[in-house]
Amino acid sequence: MAGSKHVAVLMGGWSAEREVSLRSGKHCADALERHGYKVSRVDVDRDVAEVLARLKPDVAFNVLHGRPGEDGTIQGILEILRIPYTHSGVLASALAMNKPVAKIVIAAAGVPVPQGRVVTRSEAAKAHVMTRPYVLKPTAEGSSVGVFIVTENHAHPPQELTRPDWPYGEALLAERYVAGLELTCAVMGKEALGVIEIEPATKFYDYEAKYAPGGSRHILPARISPNIYQQVRNLALTAHQALGCRGVTRADFRFDHRPQASGDLVCLEVNTQPGMTETSLVPELAAHAGRPFGELVKWIVEDASLDR
Repeated sequence: MAGSKHVAVLMGGWSAEREVSLRSGKHCADALERHGYKVSRVDVDRDVAEVLARLKPDVAFNVLHGRPGEDGTIQGILEILRIPYTHSGVLASALAMNKPVAKIVIAAAGVPVPQGRVVTRSEAAKAHVMTRPYVLKPTAEGSSVGVFIVTENHAHPPQELTRPDWPYGEALLAERYVAGLELTCAVMGKEALGVIEIEPATKFYDYEAKYAPGGSRHILPARISPNIYQQVRNLALTAHQALGCRGVTRADFRFDHRPQASGDLVCLEVNTQPGMTETSLVPELAAHAGRPFGELVKWIVEDASLDR
């Protein structure tokens, strides 16, 4: 019974996505309380193992975005403490968070990915590392944090890369820019949900477009042909399974739909800890599939386990 279960909602942390995680966490915790669960809201700090050992929850609902909640670290702590937890396990989380490695794994399973390579920050700051247009992104961040789209009009690489206080690591992933539509598809358990088309109000689907009200327009179902729609769903499920993911994930795609264009459909990444705020995509996709937000978070809690 829901009322007999004590759920620790893990949120916050110290990544670049802390504020989004706090919003996601509050949204989930409020919904779980409405469903009768006993909820402890945990703003995760370095003493999280001690806090959880003291709380002794039945389930840890992981709503951390970025490190340490999305890279396998918190999952390892929960395995040691033997506290059942939500979403993906240690290996799947670590794999999906490392974008270059995740690309190798899902490409081997037949999921198309954009051409790219890993470069150093100094290399990327000195000269163009690919033919323009291309994208530069940190190898292990989410929410489009630290991402640059380098167009034909950019004579020089992004000068922000030379900042002495650059916080996103020395390795960057450079990828060919794929023009066209931004699409996303969630997987819930063993089922791919619908496909959303995203129209950002800004130049691309960046942090503000993701989380600011009015930052983007979500079109559900996406305005694509039925065969492409189904292809996106199949690829999202294939990527989820290839990485060994559990619970809920969200895969992001680009589809070059322009007339006389390549028709390329590529998977950009798989998010093992997708946003759960009021403007987030997964709750919208779940609602479209007949699961309102309260039912979604209840399903996630009941799906929690160890050895994921």
